[in-house]
Amino acid sequence: MAKKNLSISIYLIGMAITVIGFCMPMFTGVFGSSGNGFKFINFDNSGFVTIGALLIIAGAIAGVVVSLLGMQQFEWIALAVSVVGGIVLVVGFNDNAIYKAIGKNMIKHATVGFWMIVVGWVVAVVGKVLKK
Repeated sequence: MAKKNLSISIYLIGMAITVIGFCMPMFTGVFGSSGNGFKFINFDNSGFVTIGALLIIAGAIAGVVVSLLGMQQFEWIALAVSVVGGIVLVVGFNDNAIYKAIGKNMIKHATVGFWMIVVGWVVAVVGKVLKK
């Protein structure tokens, strides 16, 4: 029983790290400016970047909620939505000239928020795998 509770906690911690990482600066842009994940959400000119950012945060929040409610059958779905959002966000960087500058050297421009999101996904996967 203790192993099951521990792995649930690991998944929950991973998804919470993803939510926190989304709220922190993710990339440094032109002239050293940086923005969190909410900067990528633009409903006036929505595109892949907006969709990706929304999927990342929606999946991460859903993961936290389903974990707290004990709905374990939906944890993989919430994690997958968040990861797919990350992939869509990266693909969306090629859609806009401003984002292309970041997209070319994305790892070089990544800051603490980006790395927290990636670590959160890895921790959540480890939590789900340990649960089995």
